[in-house]
Amino acid sequence: HEMNLSTKLEAVNVMLSLIGEAAVNSLSSGLVDAEMAETILDNITRSVQSTGWSFNEEIAYTISPDSNGHLNLPANCVRADLSQTVSKYRDSRFDYVQRGSKLYDKVNHTYVVSDPVVVDMVVLLDFEELPEAARRFITIRAGRSFQERVVGSETLSSLTADDENTAWLDLLNSESDVNDHNIFDDSSVSRVVNRSITNRIF
Repeated sequence: HEMNLSTKLEAVNVMLSLIGEAAVNSLSSGLVDAEMAETILDNITRSVQSTGWSFNEEIAYTISPDSNGHLNLPANCVRADLSQTVSKYRDSRFDYVQRGSKLYDKVNHTYVVSDPVVVDMVVLLDFEELPEAARRFITIRAGRSFQERVVGSETLSSLTADDENTAWLDLLNSESDVNDHNIFDDSSVSRVVNRSITNRIF
């Protein structure tokens, strides 16, 4: 039997199994619990990705002004900063920030610009575009949240805080392998780890 990457449907079915519900054959089953599970899965997927990982960062992405002079960000962009890989954007005369779906020029107090801008972005990916370690962590975290919200008894869950913690560490290790350095040397990931420990998300 060939092993494949986990799918969003499989993740929802894992969540349903935690409350004793039978698996569904599609994400459009109409089952209220399945719809709730998918909503929670989507929320956790967004939350985890918003931190920014190697798999959902776009480095040195050029955005050109539209016909109105606006710098429109992709619809799935959750964070954009002037790229640190382009020397001119380290100049203090350039200070663009994300406001909604556009970049705003704080120096000249306008959305209208004349030149392209190069940014580093964090974007949201569909569940099935994520690496398997991220899918597993998201599924476990969403499953625990779903089970506790619907049933409310932690003893009924086959997923524990230890499962979530293990999946989180697997995700960090996967990220470290991709970046080919110690994950704790990465400031953004260190912030995630420290915040997670502080907030006791496990």
